[in-house]
Amino acid sequence: MTADPPSPGPESSSKEYLTRAAGSVALATLISRLFGYLRDMIIADLFGARAAADAFFVAFRIPNLLRRFTAEGALTAAFVPVYSEALKRKGKPGAFPIICNLLTILTALLMIVTAGGVIFAPWIVKVIAPGFTSDPHTYELTTQLTRIMFPYLLVISIAATFMAALNSMGRFFIPAIAPALLNISIIVCALLFYDKFEEPTTALAIGVLIGGVLQMAVQIPPLLKLGFRYVPSFDLKDVATRKIGLLMIPAAFGMAVAEINVFVDTILASLLPEGSVSYLFYGNRLVQFPLGVFGVAVGIAALPIMSREVAEGKTEKLADLLSHSLRMILFVSIPSTVGLIILANPMINTLFERGQFDEAARAGSALALSLYAIGLVAFAGVKVTVSAFYSLQDTSTPTKIAAWCMALNVALNLLLMGPLKHGGLALATSISSMVNILALLWLLRKRLESIDGFNIARSGSIMLAASVIMGGAVYGYIVQFYAYNDVLIVKAFHLFSAISIGIIVYAGFMLFFGSREAISIKNRFAGKLGLGS
Repeated sequence: MTADPPSPGPESSSKEYLTRAAGSVALATLISRLFGYLRDMIIADLFGARAAADAFFVAFRIPNLLRRFTAEGALTAAFVPVYSEALKRKGKPGAFPIICNLLTILTALLMIVTAGGVIFAPWIVKVIAPGFTSDPHTYELTTQLTRIMFPYLLVISIAATFMAALNSMGRFFIPAIAPALLNISIIVCALLFYDKFEEPTTALAIGVLIGGVLQMAVQIPPLLKLGFRYVPSFDLKDVATRKIGLLMIPAAFGMAVAEINVFVDTILASLLPEGSVSYLFYGNRLVQFPLGVFGVAVGIAALPIMSREVAEGKTEKLADLLSHSLRMILFVSIPSTVGLIILANPMINTLFERGQFDEAARAGSALALSLYAIGLVAFAGVKVTVSAFYSLQDTSTPTKIAAWCMALNVALNLLLMGPLKHGGLALATSISSMVNILALLWLLRKRLESIDGFNIARSGSIMLAASVIMGGAVYGYIVQFYAYNDVLIVKAFHLFSAISIGIIVYAGFMLFFGSREAISIKNRFAGKLGLGS
């Protein structure tokens, strides 16, 4: 039994297929995120916030940053539309050589980059963490860990190629669950080898490298099952490979814009009162959970399905798929926004408020969480909307819009950080993301003539009404039962109860209002349980 949906046939529309595919990715991503939280807890327990932990996080950031340009973001955005087009024209046997050629070229280039990273690690660390040079031990440890983990860039980029190919051929679950193996590998290595090295963080670095290999290896069997066989090829003049390379350039620049945005926010937060950087980190961490599980899942599932429709010449269906994807995003992100704002203080209190994390830290983090949550709909919507552009083999337009929105974000940061402190930085991020999604949708509407705006607005209005009712129920429960000075297990129980009540009330009212999204989900669950629709 597979967790992936069967390929759509005459009885299955692309919208139904997208819903099932997004469900597979969301389930796998949820599992991976839970292991990620467990990983963070174990690292915090074993290493705390000492210099050795700082050395690991900085060393891991270097290949992790580079992979955003070579792997998951830019490569997927460029590869999936081109490969989908080749699948349509040539079938799997004719399209497989594209994978082979890309793998060979990518491996050769990244072996050179990896060798350079290992050789020049001391200088790279000086650039990334100049403050470490004042402590010779921390500097040397960071350099050593960087050298151990740099090959991760190579294996994770190959894994990303496998993921993009499998997604293009309708296989979503295994590529989406693969990141969980990285988290599991780090956890196992930390627990087993913590005391086996002179520098205990070496165990974490080895866990990263093993995890990257596992992420790559686990995707090979499903590729082989689809008939893929690697045949070495190194043709820089291959049309498809050149097209992928050209599309990757603006996509990689878009990734750079996002990283620069985060970097600027961090610099500005460091100029604010003590704790501001941490408040933003904790607030953003909680917003990333619904965004990562649902927003990213729909974006991953939408890209190959949209690309297939475009490759088949059905560009009129792209607007329909975009509308369906956005309504799926709104179905989760609107109530999540309301819930995160109402539960900001209880969530921060339950998850973090102990030890040195006091009431002031809770208030600061809750403010950041609430203002980030305002932009959740936009954060998630961008993931889907850029997939529509990528499916049209247009990676430059989203990048240009992202660059303009980065400039807007910086301007809003400077304007709002005075009166709102770190909250101004979070609000600026939300506002600039709203402008981003509106600009992208406006350009898509001009290009496609219609994006089914009426149905999106209609569904969004119903979801907002149900979310307000849900918010009232959740707020009433919290006011009545939640106490900030209760023991942890009691607070966790009431927080879980409030979230459960919110889900039940929201789902009930959505069904009462006749929401197509709610009815579709109810029927799917009923079908799974054998209860009929």
